Amino acid sequence: MTAVELDSVSFSYGNRTALKGVSFEIEAGQIFGLLGPNGCGKTTLFRIVSTLLVPDRGRACVFGVDARQDPHAVRKSMGVVFQSNSLDLALSAFENMIHQGHLYGLHGRDLRRRSDELLEQFGLSERSNDRVKTLSGGMRRRVELAKALLHSPRLLLLDEPTVGLDPNARREFWDHLRDLQAREGLTILLTTHSLDEADLCHFLVILNDGMVVTSGSPDQLKSRMGTGIVIIEAQNVRDLQKAILLKMNLSSVVVGNTLRIESERGHELVAELVENFPDEIQAVTVSKPTLEDVFIRETGSCFDFEVEERHRVHAF
Repeated sequence: MTAVELDSVSFSYGNRTALKGVSFEIEAGQIFGLLGPNGCGKTTLFRIVSTLLVPDRGRACVFGVDARQDPHAVRKSMGVVFQSNSLDLALSAFENMIHQGHLYGLHGRDLRRRSDELLEQFGLSERSNDRVKTLSGGMRRRVELAKALLHSPRLLLLDEPTVGLDPNARREFWDHLRDLQAREGLTILLTTHSLDEADLCHFLVILNDGMVVTSGSPDQLKSRMGTGIVIIEAQNVRDLQKAILLKMNLSSVVVGNTLRIESERGHELVAELVENFPDEIQAVTVSKPTLEDVFIRETGSCFDFEVEERHRVHAF
Protein backbone atom coordinates (compact mmCIF):
# COMPACT_ATOMS: atom_id res chain seq x y z
CA MET A 1 0.00 0.00 0.00
CA THR A 2 1.17 3.53 -0.75
CA ALA A 3 1.04 5.70 2.37
CA VAL A 4 2.08 9.01 0.80
CA GLU A 5 2.18 10.04 -2.85
CA LEU A 6 3.53 13.35 -4.15
CA ASP A 7 3.01 14.10 -7.82
CA SER A 8 4.87 17.08 -9.39
CA VAL A 9 4.54 19.24 -6.27
CA SER A 10 5.78 22.83 -6.61
CA PHE A 11 5.61 25.69 -4.12
CA SER A 12 6.94 29.25 -3.94
CA TYR A 13 7.22 31.85 -1.21
CA GLY A 14 6.67 34.99 -3.28
CA ASN A 15 9.53 35.15 -5.76
CA ARG A 16 11.48 32.33 -4.10
CA THR A 17 10.80 28.85 -5.41
CA ALA A 18 11.03 26.28 -2.61
CA LEU A 19 9.92 23.13 -4.47
CA LYS A 20 10.24 22.34 -8.16
CA GLY A 21 8.08 19.45 -9.33
CA VAL A 22 8.82 16.98 -6.53
CA SER A 23 7.45 13.45 -6.99
CA PHE A 24 7.88 10.31 -4.86
CA GLU A 25 5.91 7.57 -3.10
CA ILE A 26 6.22 6.18 0.43
CA GLU A 27 5.31 2.56 1.02
CA ALA A 28 3.25 1.83 4.12
CA GLY A 29 5.35 0.56 7.02
CA GLN A 30 8.58 2.29 5.98
CA ILE A 31 10.83 4.66 7.88
CA PHE A 32 11.23 7.19 5.07
CA GLY A 33 13.73 10.04 5.21
CA LEU A 34 13.85 13.38 3.43
CA LEU A 35 17.55 14.24 3.51
CA GLY A 36 19.12 17.50 2.49
CA PRO A 37 20.94 20.60 3.74
CA ASN A 38 19.12 23.51 5.33
CA GLY A 39 17.06 25.42 2.77
CA CYS A 40 16.61 22.51 0.34
CA GLY A 41 12.81 22.32 0.71
CA LYS A 42 12.41 19.59 3.36
CA THR A 43 10.28 21.60 5.76
CA THR A 44 8.09 22.97 2.96
CA LEU A 45 7.38 19.39 1.86
CA PHE A 46 6.67 18.45 5.47
CA ARG A 47 4.14 21.28 5.76
CA ILE A 48 2.42 20.24 2.54
CA VAL A 49 2.06 16.60 3.61
CA SER A 50 0.79 17.72 7.03
CA THR A 51 -1.80 19.98 5.29
CA LEU A 52 -0.34 23.23 6.67
CA LEU A 53 0.44 24.39 3.11
CA VAL A 54 -1.33 23.80 -0.19
CA PRO A 55 1.00 23.26 -3.18
CA ASP A 56 0.93 25.80 -6.02
CA ARG A 57 0.94 22.91 -8.45
CA GLY A 58 0.81 19.15 -8.18
CA ARG A 59 -0.91 16.80 -5.76
CA ALA A 60 -0.21 15.32 -2.33
CA CYS A 61 -2.17 12.25 -1.18
CA VAL A 62 -2.08 10.39 2.14
CA PHE A 63 -3.49 6.84 2.04
CA GLY A 64 -5.25 7.75 -1.18
CA VAL A 65 -6.87 10.93 0.16
CA ASP A 66 -6.01 14.22 -1.58
CA ALA A 67 -4.69 16.62 1.06
CA ARG A 68 -6.06 19.61 -0.81
CA GLN A 69 -9.58 18.19 -1.18
CA ASP A 70 -10.02 16.60 2.27
CA PRO A 71 -7.39 17.91 4.70
CA HIS A 72 -9.50 16.94 7.74
CA ALA A 73 -9.45 13.25 6.80
CA VAL A 74 -5.70 13.41 6.20
CA ARG A 75 -5.08 14.99 9.60
CA LYS A 76 -7.02 12.23 11.35
CA SER A 77 -4.70 9.62 9.84
CA MET A 78 -1.44 11.21 10.99
CA GLY A 79 0.45 12.28 14.06
CA VAL A 80 2.88 15.19 13.81
CA VAL A 81 6.01 16.12 15.76
CA PHE A 82 7.20 19.56 14.73
CA GLN A 83 10.76 20.80 15.03
CA SER A 84 9.71 23.57 17.41
CA ASN A 85 8.29 22.76 20.83
CA SER A 86 4.51 22.22 20.98
CA LEU A 87 4.28 21.36 24.68
CA ASP A 88 2.90 23.59 27.42
CA LEU A 89 5.91 23.82 29.74
CA ALA A 90 3.78 24.84 32.73
CA LEU A 91 1.70 21.66 32.54
CA SER A 92 2.76 18.13 33.45
CA ALA A 93 3.49 15.50 30.80
CA PHE A 94 0.17 13.81 31.63
CA GLU A 95 -1.77 17.08 31.39
CA ASN A 96 -0.24 17.77 27.97
CA MET A 97 -1.44 14.36 26.85
CA ILE A 98 -4.99 15.01 28.11
CA HIS A 99 -5.24 18.36 26.31
CA GLN A 100 -3.94 16.80 23.08
CA GLY A 101 -6.50 14.01 23.36
CA HIS A 102 -9.33 16.51 23.64
CA LEU A 103 -8.31 17.98 20.28
CA TYR A 104 -9.00 14.58 18.71
CA GLY A 105 -12.30 14.05 20.52
CA LEU A 106 -10.89 11.65 23.11
CA HIS A 107 -12.29 11.88 26.66
CA GLY A 108 -12.66 10.20 30.00
CA ARG A 109 -11.31 6.83 31.07
CA ASP A 110 -10.17 5.78 27.59
CA LEU A 111 -8.07 8.92 27.17
CA ARG A 112 -6.48 8.53 30.61
CA ARG A 113 -5.69 4.87 29.93
CA ARG A 114 -4.20 5.62 26.51
CA SER A 115 -2.11 8.46 27.97
CA ASP A 116 -0.77 6.23 30.76
CA GLU A 117 0.04 3.46 28.26
CA LEU A 118 2.04 5.77 25.99
CA LEU A 119 3.90 7.49 28.81
CA GLU A 120 4.88 4.07 30.16
CA GLN A 121 5.88 2.89 26.67
CA PHE A 122 8.31 5.80 26.37
CA GLY A 123 9.73 5.44 29.88
CA LEU A 124 7.99 8.50 31.31
CA SER A 125 5.64 7.03 33.92
CA GLU A 126 7.72 8.17 36.90
CA ARG A 127 7.85 11.73 35.55
CA SER A 128 4.30 11.93 34.17
CA ASN A 129 3.12 14.38 36.85
CA ASP A 130 6.20 16.60 36.66
CA ARG A 131 5.98 19.90 34.83
CA VAL A 132 7.44 19.63 31.35
CA LYS A 133 9.82 22.53 32.04
CA THR A 134 11.64 20.28 34.55
CA LEU A 135 12.22 17.49 32.00
CA SER A 136 15.35 17.02 29.93
CA GLY A 137 15.36 17.71 26.20
CA GLY A 138 15.23 14.00 25.42
CA MET A 139 12.28 13.46 27.74
CA ARG A 140 10.40 16.38 26.19
CA ARG A 141 10.84 14.88 22.73
CA ARG A 142 9.48 11.58 24.02
CA VAL A 143 6.44 13.39 25.40
CA GLU A 144 6.01 15.00 21.96
CA LEU A 145 6.20 11.55 20.37
CA ALA A 146 3.70 10.05 22.81
CA LYS A 147 1.35 12.98 22.27
CA ALA A 148 1.45 12.50 18.48
CA LEU A 149 0.41 8.84 18.87
CA LEU A 150 -2.59 9.35 21.16
CA HIS A 151 -5.18 8.91 18.40
CA SER A 152 -3.43 5.82 16.93
CA PRO A 153 -2.40 7.36 13.59
CA ARG A 154 -1.27 5.32 10.59
CA LEU A 155 1.40 7.87 9.63
CA LEU A 156 3.87 9.69 11.87
CA LEU A 157 5.50 12.90 10.58
CA LEU A 158 8.68 14.15 12.25
CA ASP A 159 10.42 17.41 11.30
CA GLU A 160 14.10 17.34 12.36
CA PRO A 161 13.02 15.42 15.49
CA THR A 162 16.40 15.12 17.22
CA VAL A 163 17.78 18.65 16.72
CA GLY A 164 19.38 19.79 19.96
CA LEU A 165 19.44 16.37 21.60
CA ASP A 166 22.63 14.87 22.98
CA PRO A 167 23.88 11.59 21.42
CA ASN A 168 22.35 9.36 24.11
CA ALA A 169 18.94 11.02 23.85
CA ARG A 170 19.12 10.78 20.05
CA ARG A 171 19.83 7.03 20.23
CA GLU A 172 16.96 6.49 22.67
CA PHE A 173 14.58 8.42 20.42
CA TRP A 174 15.57 6.32 17.41
CA ASP A 175 15.16 3.12 19.43
CA HIS A 176 11.55 4.15 20.05
CA LEU A 177 10.99 4.93 16.34
CA ARG A 178 12.33 1.56 15.21
CA ASP A 179 10.24 -0.21 17.86
CA LEU A 180 7.08 1.60 16.69
CA GLN A 181 7.73 0.70 13.08
CA ALA A 182 8.56 -2.94 13.80
CA ARG A 183 5.82 -3.61 16.37
CA GLU A 184 2.93 -1.57 14.98
CA GLY A 185 3.82 -1.29 11.29
CA LEU A 186 3.64 2.49 11.58
CA THR A 187 4.72 4.51 8.55
CA ILE A 188 7.24 7.19 9.56
CA LEU A 189 8.23 10.19 7.45
CA LEU A 190 10.99 12.35 8.84
CA THR A 191 13.10 15.23 7.62
CA THR A 192 16.76 15.39 8.57
CA HIS A 193 20.05 16.95 7.66
CA SER A 194 21.90 14.35 9.73
CA LEU A 195 23.76 11.83 7.59
CA ASP A 196 23.95 9.41 10.52
CA GLU A 197 20.17 9.48 10.99
CA ALA A 198 19.56 9.12 7.26
CA ASP A 199 21.53 5.87 7.35
CA LEU A 200 18.90 4.45 9.73
CA CYS A 201 16.00 4.95 7.30
CA HIS A 202 14.62 2.24 5.04
CA PHE A 203 14.37 4.59 2.07
CA LEU A 204 15.66 8.08 1.32
CA VAL A 205 14.86 10.95 -1.00
CA ILE A 206 17.76 13.39 -1.22
CA LEU A 207 16.71 16.97 -1.92
CA ASN A 208 18.74 19.89 -3.16
CA ASP A 209 17.52 23.30 -4.26
CA GLY A 210 13.89 22.17 -4.11
CA MET A 211 14.35 19.12 -6.33
CA VAL A 212 14.81 15.37 -5.88
CA VAL A 213 18.40 14.57 -6.90
CA THR A 214 18.32 10.84 -6.13
CA SER A 215 16.45 8.24 -4.09
CA GLY A 216 16.85 4.70 -2.78
CA SER A 217 17.79 2.85 0.36
CA PRO A 218 21.00 4.06 2.03
CA ASP A 219 22.82 0.91 0.91
CA GLN A 220 21.56 1.27 -2.67
CA LEU A 221 22.68 4.88 -2.86
CA LYS A 222 26.14 4.12 -1.54
CA SER A 223 26.56 1.03 -3.73
CA ARG A 224 26.23 3.23 -6.82
CA MET A 225 29.46 4.92 -5.76
CA GLY A 226 31.55 1.78 -6.17
CA THR A 227 33.51 0.10 -3.42
CA GLY A 228 35.79 2.85 -2.18
CA ILE A 229 36.65 6.54 -1.95
CA VAL A 230 40.31 7.58 -1.91
CA ILE A 231 40.74 10.81 0.05
CA ILE A 232 43.96 12.76 -0.42
CA GLU A 233 45.20 15.71 1.63
CA ALA A 234 47.58 18.13 -0.05
CA GLN A 235 48.70 21.74 0.24
CA ASN A 236 47.57 22.59 -3.27
CA VAL A 237 44.83 20.12 -4.12
CA ARG A 238 43.77 21.81 -7.36
CA ASP A 239 47.27 21.57 -8.85
CA LEU A 240 47.43 17.94 -7.72
CA GLN A 241 44.01 17.29 -9.22
CA LYS A 242 45.20 18.51 -12.63
CA ALA A 243 48.42 16.51 -12.35
CA ILE A 244 46.58 13.27 -11.50
CA LEU A 245 44.25 13.79 -14.43
CA LEU A 246 47.14 14.33 -16.86
CA LYS A 247 49.42 11.57 -15.59
CA MET A 248 46.93 8.89 -14.48
CA ASN A 249 43.76 9.88 -16.35
CA LEU A 250 41.75 9.83 -13.12
CA SER A 251 38.76 12.09 -12.52
CA SER A 252 38.33 13.58 -9.05
CA VAL A 253 36.60 16.24 -6.98
CA VAL A 254 38.09 18.77 -4.57
CA VAL A 255 36.34 19.36 -1.26
CA GLY A 256 38.13 21.85 0.96
CA ASN A 257 41.74 20.73 1.29
CA THR A 258 40.99 17.16 0.21
CA LEU A 259 40.85 15.43 -3.15
CA ARG A 260 38.35 12.57 -3.59
CA ILE A 261 38.60 9.78 -6.15
CA GLU A 262 36.05 7.01 -6.66
CA SER A 263 37.80 3.69 -7.23
CA GLU A 264 37.08 -0.03 -7.29
CA ARG A 265 40.70 -0.72 -6.32
CA GLY A 266 41.30 1.82 -3.60
CA HIS A 267 44.30 0.28 -1.83
CA GLU A 268 46.15 -0.41 -5.06
CA LEU A 269 45.49 3.14 -6.20
CA VAL A 270 46.92 4.56 -2.98
CA ALA A 271 50.29 2.94 -3.71
CA GLU A 272 50.30 4.29 -7.27
CA LEU A 273 49.39 7.80 -6.14
CA VAL A 274 52.09 7.91 -3.47
CA GLU A 275 54.64 6.57 -5.96
CA ASN A 276 53.73 9.19 -8.58
CA PHE A 277 53.25 12.17 -6.27
CA PRO A 278 55.37 11.57 -3.14
CA ASP A 279 56.07 15.25 -2.48
CA GLU A 280 52.59 16.62 -3.16
CA ILE A 281 50.57 14.18 -1.03
CA GLN A 282 50.49 14.87 2.71
CA ALA A 283 48.10 12.07 3.67
CA VAL A 284 45.88 9.54 1.91
CA THR A 285 43.12 7.25 3.17
CA VAL A 286 40.60 4.82 1.72
CA SER A 287 37.02 4.74 3.01
CA LYS A 288 33.73 3.19 2.06
CA PRO A 289 31.30 5.55 0.31
CA THR A 290 29.03 7.61 2.57
CA LEU A 291 25.81 9.47 1.95
CA GLU A 292 27.84 12.67 1.88
CA ASP A 293 29.82 11.22 -1.04
CA VAL A 294 26.51 10.44 -2.75
CA PHE A 295 25.36 14.03 -2.27
CA ILE A 296 28.61 15.47 -3.61
CA ARG A 297 28.49 13.23 -6.65
CA GLU A 298 24.85 14.04 -7.46
CA THR A 299 24.94 17.80 -6.86
CA GLY A 300 28.56 18.92 -7.19
CA SER A 301 28.14 20.71 -3.85
CA CYS A 302 29.10 20.11 -0.25
CA PHE A 303 26.32 18.81 1.95
CA ASP A 304 26.55 21.76 4.35
CA PHE A 305 25.79 24.95 2.43
CA GLU A 306 27.14 27.03 5.31
CA VAL A 307 30.66 25.84 4.50
CA GLU A 308 30.22 25.60 0.75
CA GLU A 309 32.21 28.74 0.04
CA ARG A 310 35.15 27.36 2.02
CA HIS A 311 34.77 23.82 0.68
CA ARG A 312 33.50 24.38 -2.84
CA VAL A 313 33.71 21.29 -5.04
CA HIS A 314 35.79 21.34 -8.21
CA ALA A 315 35.46 18.30 -10.46
CA PHE A 316 37.65 16.93 -13.23
